[in-house]
Amino acid sequence: MLSLATLAVSFGCIEGAVVIYLRQIFYPHGFSFPLVPIPWHLLRVEMIREAATLTLLLGAAGLAARSPIRRFGAFAFAFGVWDLVYYLTLEVALGWPRTVLDWDILFLLPMPWVGPVLSPVLVAIALVLVGAVFFVLPEDQRPRITRVDWWVEIAAGCIVLAAFLWNGPEILAGRNPTGFPWTLFLVGYLGGWAWFIYRWLSADRSNS
Repeated sequence: MLSLATLAVSFGCIEGAVVIYLRQIFYPHGFSFPLVPIPWHLLRVEMIREAATLTLLLGAAGLAARSPIRRFGAFAFAFGVWDLVYYLTLEVALGWPRTVLDWDILFLLPMPWVGPVLSPVLVAIALVLVGAVFFVLPEDQRPRITRVDWWVEIAAGCIVLAAFLWNGPEILAGRNPTGFPWTLFLVGYLGGWAWFIYRWLSADRSNS
């Protein structure tokens, strides 16, 4: 886990450095909405970079474990650490965000994801904790995860994703986000946590 964490921390710093350069070029007076129009050839490069980031984390997870569930845990853990270190890098270097409710552009694929910094930080914390639980499992131990478990968690993730994409059309139209759908986000976020904890406690009772 130490090697995986080291990679995630290092790449979080690299990600932060890239965004610092981009903000110096496009937002010399500080990042804000509406977004500054970016030439298509540069936007395309940025989208490829984001896809490459996910590919790198997936590749690292594949090297870190053999079983599918531990690979999933490794990816979730690395993704969460990477995202947290990214924001820490921006805070140390730029003094941004000023508060966790400052808005940020989170991702560009397949359309802009936006939300207050607190929202991706909460997701990153969940990924680190849940990812660590699965990653530390012995290779020969298979947790009792049913199809229902996967579908519930996928549904919860899709609800969270819908919250991030809520303002996508506004951003594409060159306008400010109109407000973050916290209710929608929390339904997905807390629902996913509630099911995970419920199933974990159920497994513990059945094993005792």
